[in-house]
Amino acid sequence: MGFAVVLTSANGVERAAIEAARAACVDPGTPERLSDTSVEIICAQVHALPDIDGVDVNAVPLADRRKSVLIADMDSTIIPVECIDELADYAGAKAQVSEITERAMQGELDFEAALDARVALIKGLTLGDIEACYQERVSLNPGARVLVRTMAAHGALTGLVSGGFTLFTRRVAEKAGFLINHANVLEIENERLTGTVARPIVTGETKRKKLHAFAAQKGVASAQVLAVGDGANDTLMVKDAGLGVAYRAKSVLQNAANARINHSDLTALLALQGYKASDYVRD
Repeated sequence: MGFAVVLTSANGVERAAIEAARAACVDPGTPERLSDTSVEIICAQVHALPDIDGVDVNAVPLADRRKSVLIADMDSTIIPVECIDELADYAGAKAQVSEITERAMQGELDFEAALDARVALIKGLTLGDIEACYQERVSLNPGARVLVRTMAAHGALTGLVSGGFTLFTRRVAEKAGFLINHANVLEIENERLTGTVARPIVTGETKRKKLHAFAAQKGVASAQVLAVGDGANDTLMVKDAGLGVAYRAKSVLQNAANARINHSDLTALLALQGYKASDYVRD
């Protein structure tokens, strides 16, 4: 079958790193630069991958390498912030909410109960506050737009599925180029948050089910799905995906994923699939 050992780094991949990775390969081919920040080595088998400072080193099977579905978490994955934490700053409760968020993402708390507790602390925020939060705090992570638009241009179905809120996912999805978005609905009365979330809440199980629904919609098996996230509530979908990626993730997800990205931007997910810079869609 064979494997591709893929090295990615936001600072570029130096020759010493390439040689260290090549030494872990059985019958390695000539290293190929896919982009300024990625290199691949095709080989028959892979021994233990080296730990290289500042470089992500992952091995992916060559079979079914390019995926037909992308499903992604939003907060701290496609965008650099947790929207609930940023909203809490407008309510004067960021420290309290951020602590709950961190424990939930580490898998220490029940996600649904933790979400209810946090949303209660932002009760009374106005739609104007939410708009200001989006405009002032929310941006795409480096490589996000290129990742989504490149996969879509090559025929993949793309979905953003978040334990966050539709007030943000709708706009982030449009900005990044996702076809589908699904998230929690904050309840609003008189243009103010009521401090409650509409049921059902999006949980890790919801994300897992969406992965399989997207695969069925595309007419492919779960082996043809790339899933990426950062927290404990992404574990189920990452485990069920053919390529499950932990992006700058909590340890519980790092342990569950079959690829880990800690030093690269999101174009690393294209390199894992064998895309070259010349394939990228940047518009």
